[in-house]
Amino acid sequence: MASNSNKKLFQEEPALLANSVTVLKKRYLRKNESGQMESPKDLFIRVAKNIAQAELKFDSNADVDSVADTFYTQMASLKFLPNSPTLMNAGNALQQLSACFVLPVDDSLEAIFEAVKYTALIHKSGGGTGFSFSRLRPKDDSVKTTKGVSSGPVSFMSVFDAATETIKQGGMRRGANMGILRVDHPDIMEFIYAKQDKTKLTNFNLSVGITEEFMKSVKNGTDYDLLTPRDRKKTGSKNAKEVFNEMVRLAWEGGDPGIIFLDRINNANPTPAEGEMESTNPCGEQPLLPYESCNLGSINLVQFVKNGKINWDDLRETCRIAVRFLDNVIEMNNYPIKQIDEMTKKNRKIGLGIMGWSDMLVMLNIPYNSNEAILLAEEVMKFIRDEGRKMSVELAEERGSFPAFEKSIYPALGFKAMRNATITTIAPTGTISIIAGASSGIEPYFALAYYRNVMDNNKLPEVNPYFLEKANEGKFYSESLMNKLAEAGNAHNLTEVPEDIRKIFVTSHEIEPVWHVKMQAAFQKYTDNAVSKTVNFQNSATIEDVEKAYMLAYDLGCKGITIYRDGSRSGQVLNIGKVKEEKQEEVITVPAKPKERPAILIGKTIEKTTGCGKMYVTINQDAEGKVFEVFTSIGKAGGCAQSQAEAIGRLISLNLRSGVEPEFIIRQLKGISCHTPHGFGSQRILSCADAVGKALEEAIHNPLNVQVVRNDSITVDSLLADIDKKAGKKVVSNGACPECGAPVEYIEGCLTCQSCGYSKCS
Repeated sequence: MASNSNKKLFQEEPALLANSVTVLKKRYLRKNESGQMESPKDLFIRVAKNIAQAELKFDSNADVDSVADTFYTQMASLKFLPNSPTLMNAGNALQQLSACFVLPVDDSLEAIFEAVKYTALIHKSGGGTGFSFSRLRPKDDSVKTTKGVSSGPVSFMSVFDAATETIKQGGMRRGANMGILRVDHPDIMEFIYAKQDKTKLTNFNLSVGITEEFMKSVKNGTDYDLLTPRDRKKTGSKNAKEVFNEMVRLAWEGGDPGIIFLDRINNANPTPAEGEMESTNPCGEQPLLPYESCNLGSINLVQFVKNGKINWDDLRETCRIAVRFLDNVIEMNNYPIKQIDEMTKKNRKIGLGIMGWSDMLVMLNIPYNSNEAILLAEEVMKFIRDEGRKMSVELAEERGSFPAFEKSIYPALGFKAMRNATITTIAPTGTISIIAGASSGIEPYFALAYYRNVMDNNKLPEVNPYFLEKANEGKFYSESLMNKLAEAGNAHNLTEVPEDIRKIFVTSHEIEPVWHVKMQAAFQKYTDNAVSKTVNFQNSATIEDVEKAYMLAYDLGCKGITIYRDGSRSGQVLNIGKVKEEKQEEVITVPAKPKERPAILIGKTIEKTTGCGKMYVTINQDAEGKVFEVFTSIGKAGGCAQSQAEAIGRLISLNLRSGVEPEFIIRQLKGISCHTPHGFGSQRILSCADAVGKALEEAIHNPLNVQVVRNDSITVDSLLADIDKKAGKKVVSNGACPECGAPVEYIEGCLTCQSCGYSKCS
């Protein structure tokens, strides 16, 4: 890059929102030995200077300061941001800069536990890992060295899950995994059911590796072959449509498993001579060869809309700078293990993507669910891919092509040089989109407004800034309307909002799933790697609706698909085990009216630590020593967690006073999981409901040995009326962030808060 030594460096101040600064302080800004925290500007300078040092590896006379200033300006202006590990670790002792890794899992005990060790090192350094377990022999297959039998891939996945549970990524990021099994593996049905029990494999996203043969069999309604991993010989067969239906049904129930189209991914493999792609990173957007890694970065499209038009020249410049930045990251990266260092530098894959897509659409007055948006998606992504490739060619002429270039697909495409085997990836962006003040990846808005909790339990509506701008321009703003918007989350039924504005500001659950899939396919068309996108369904969606989305994703050329039906992970799955085993319903006869409550009862309070804080469960018994009622307390009065805990206690109490046995209630509560479990092993609390169930179980196994004196009674109706009076107005929140109260969105296996950056992977 040209010298600019006379220019004063690092002048631009980062234009950050309050939420952006909060996220940076929580997760990115480092402290020195005296405890002083760097500023956001210091962070961008640190990263820019560190990544610019790579220039000296190719030109000893390079103007590193000028390059660093160029990198800094892109980040400070929020036009481009690299992935989180780069922001966190560049210029630090760790210096691990990649987010995505894929490790091989070979069919021996030594190889399996070597992969576990490498996983621990990657998670410790801040990365996520993807695995294919397709090489492992099936359950009950013979093991010659021990004369025993194999326990199968699913059992070994639990070992990786347990290792992940104990490791935090660099102290800032929680470990996450992708587990993949080929659809033709003999243990495919066990894999498909592996997360039906939501307490299992909580650190894994699962996807079935789908082949072209399988999809043809699904469409024809025929059987397909199951193959042994070691020699690919036929060991059985299954009806493809029946297997496909089970995948669809379980995804409808709880989001897992997703699917990836393995043959399609390998048909687009830029370096087939280097091996076959078996897995992706945890969010599915980065297919990689074994031992490969990839560093990602995203362009913030918000910054390229000026006066209602896209500034293509400005976007071109950012594309070029971003490709240079990401290629430099490969040189500056401190890889966790030697094999990853070697494989990454052999292919030099980078993943340049976008964020702020929904913002760009509303700035251009284009509805997300429209053909105009689909065509623009193709135009924008083609531009970024083409400009990125041009820059990669220039870098190759300057620095040399990636070592595996000659045997790659590029010479056949007419390229004489190429620095990077892949250029583009669409990642979910997560917290970097909050830093940039942009919508996440290519996802639609999850909500246009929500209530933010402030001091003294007051609530203030937090409104999408672009909607607020339109409301002021169109003169339909009012505090009353903003409160209605915060209550509803969308403007769908708000007649005060003009119809054309409602069409533009459409939210994820208003959008038909077909448009979600079409949007993913539009971006995939010009993306080298893959596209991270969650296809959102309303809770009322049917299994058939999910099936249509899966088939459409295949027909439109997607490399995979992940769906989430609203609320499908909030309740307990009762029928755990083999699907075809029938479970008899328990019939309970209850009296028409609950027993009256004595004025005095004696009980005990059990403390349970949950992901939402300490919960106190008070369990009282009647004169006969039977559990009679339950009261729960957590957090502040009027808060979301407390209101839900109070509701659980009241409903349990009514059931107990109506003659329902405690054991039945315990079975309904235990095992319910949420996005913030706490603890390990037998002490692990999966949710507030799980905590209440376990406390109730402890109480009935260890009853109080006291004599309870019956006294004057009060009626159930008066008791409930008194509780209502004391509780006041309830604060209702569905899927609220435990840190700031904003709505959490399910994106690629992670519950994510787009307000404060809180994230919890499944």
